Amino acid sequence: MHTQERGEGNSSALIARVVLLVIGATAAFYPAAAQSQSHMSEELRSSVQKVVVLPGRSPASQATTGTYGKESPGLLGGMQAGSRIGDGVSTDIGGIPIGIGFPILRLPGMLFGGLSGKAKQEIQDFRDALTADLTKATGKPLSNDALASDVFWSIWKIPDLDAKVFAPSTPIPNDTDAILYVSLTDVTINVQGKDAIITTSASATLRRVSDGRDLYSSVVQYQDRDTLGNWTRNDNALWRDYTNFARHYIGREISAEVFKRVELQYELRPLETDTVARVKKNEWHGLSRSLIPTLAWELKLLGSDSYGAWASAIDETDISYDVEIYDMHQLVYSASSVGESRHTVVVELEACKKYRWSVRPLYRVGTDIKYGEWMRSNPGASDGNGNIGRKVSEAPAYIQDFASLQIKCGRR
Repeated sequence: MHTQERGEGNSSALIARVVLLVIGATAAFYPAAAQSQSHMSEELRSSVQKVVVLPGRSPASQATTGTYGKESPGLLGGMQAGSRIGDGVSTDIGGIPIGIGFPILRLPGMLFGGLSGKAKQEIQDFRDALTADLTKATGKPLSNDALASDVFWSIWKIPDLDAKVFAPSTPIPNDTDAILYVSLTDVTINVQGKDAIITTSASATLRRVSDGRDLYSSVVQYQDRDTLGNWTRNDNALWRDYTNFARHYIGREISAEVFKRVELQYELRPLETDTVARVKKNEWHGLSRSLIPTLAWELKLLGSDSYGAWASAIDETDISYDVEIYDMHQLVYSASSVGESRHTVVVELEACKKYRWSVRPLYRVGTDIKYGEWMRSNPGASDGNGNIGRKVSEAPAYIQDFASLQIKCGRR
């Protein structure tokens, strides 16, 4: 769920806001953003060899400069202004005073008019708990610093790209081509009947240093849903898992949009192996008695791509793959640049546990590497593209359409 925008950004120090809109028993609904081009053009990508990733919103109506000179407003309004990003303010949320580093949109009490006392209190308590969690110390999953770090580590290995990640007040090297500003903008809770839909949004703006022009701008969103009862069970445990996957998805989606992803026409699906059998002849659901199963997949390039000569010249024997395995909480296993279309897990998985796994192709074009999309059973569906969930207690949005792998009880 993302849209691309152009133009100058907003210089507000906003990091995140929590919004709960409830009118009677329903809420205002935020539809999925329209899909458009989901990555920056090859021409613009090739114009950036040195990039700095900065946590925070891109400054509006200010020339971007490479230094923090006294006579210049600088990248974030000068070093003094930059050092103020994230300063805490005191506010009162749900009767509990807390210090936060970003504005919170207060919850208007009148919006609760149509709810019963019990439902009203449950929603209020959930909202307050999430707000308190978002305002805790630096290092939580949903923070601008964490997001900037994820984006940096996702792009730093790209050939011919010199990437750095700085604090907002750090002077930018004069030879920098562009600055990538990344910022969490809001977290919304949308209550519809018994369901609560949580959406996290982030902005990304790539700004050229030489003339202050925005080369690319995007809003990325990650959304999951479940009953309010499931969200609040076990001290809001699903929320903590949600924050891990939201950060994971948004960080790699930003890096893919700007620098990494290409969208070739292809089919990519899992295969059976000696240690992984299909469940009821469904290729997307596997069953294994081995704690170190061998995963396999098949890639077919279909051609008719719009990328030019390099796409049609790809040597299929030189394609490698990244492999990832997840449990319900987080990434638990990964392998990079696997040279075959099969991989045997090198550490033991847990018996009696269900995992989800995926692969993405890496295309070698001369000295460059171009990254394909992650294998999904439903890649083109609006509710199955990895960022719009159906029921987080069954599978987090990001992995819901990955291939499943059930490790049977007992070992072999």
